[in-house]
Amino acid sequence: MSRDQELVQRLTTEDIPRPERLGFVHDFIGRHIGGMNFNPRDRDEVRIDLEAMQLPGGLTVGRGRFSPLHGARTRNLLQDGRSHYLLTIHYEDYEVSADGKAPIKVAAGDVTVMDESVCSEFRFGRTMAVDAVALDRGLIAGLVPRLGSEAVYVLPGMAPDMRLLTSYLHTVRAWLPASEKARELASRHIHDLAALVLDGAVNGGAERNERSIAAARLKVAQKDILERLSDHGLHVDAVARRQGVTARYIQRLFEIEGMTFSDFVRDRRLDLALRLLKERERASSITDIAYDAGFSDISSFNRAFRRRFGATPSEIRATNLIL
Repeated sequence: MSRDQELVQRLTTEDIPRPERLGFVHDFIGRHIGGMNFNPRDRDEVRIDLEAMQLPGGLTVGRGRFSPLHGARTRNLLQDGRSHYLLTIHYEDYEVSADGKAPIKVAAGDVTVMDESVCSEFRFGRTMAVDAVALDRGLIAGLVPRLGSEAVYVLPGMAPDMRLLTSYLHTVRAWLPASEKARELASRHIHDLAALVLDGAVNGGAERNERSIAAARLKVAQKDILERLSDHGLHVDAVARRQGVTARYIQRLFEIEGMTFSDFVRDRRLDLALRLLKERERASSITDIAYDAGFSDISSFNRAFRRRFGATPSEIRATNLIL
């Protein structure tokens, strides 16, 4: 089994005989995300796809796609002892209620934070994509001391700090943490960012770790850069605008790590150019490769390449061809 398979567990009802599907789904969600009972609108057409990544600190990052259904965490299910706070992002409108109170209408993209220690239920009227994070109760309550004053919170999905959390979750899923230390850091950052977004909704605010938040913002900014290395318009102002912060703030994030924004972009572009040299062999000229890696000046590219790799692009290509 690969490391990715060990870290991320997946389930699709398409792989399970129809009569056994709901049993498998209940077991999977009960073990990895949160105990719920599901009642599909059409039992003959139930389709559920799930994945769950376990991280240290009692944290689970999950994703699912559900056909229309009604779900409930009943009084009997509370006996399982789960008491996480379940943070969910739904990509269609839906209704949720908790602790016997009237249903709340939640708009697509908004975020719900639910106390698993109380009864709750929800209804999906159409096929629904859901991102979910099971937050450790002790850790998140320590960061947000008055979180327990409400059983459910609904937070606007377009808030700047919310975009930071969702971007970081996508980053963690796209690049799975390779070591135990990296997984511990990812878990800590997610709890800190969840506390940050709850800050405005919970009386008393959050005691958040600013260094962890800065580290999370840096990782999201680096992901933005790596996705646009070939873009000759890749500038700090554009990255800052997409992240909803100032250019100076992005520059400070890199300086905290002992580098500059420009150094990071140049070095990642050089790494890309080296990879293209080895992949394309003679299929592209060195000028074309430099341009495709984001460089507009071939002389500057050659100088930077030699400083970083101790050889010119032509020498690297020749060595690669000989090997």
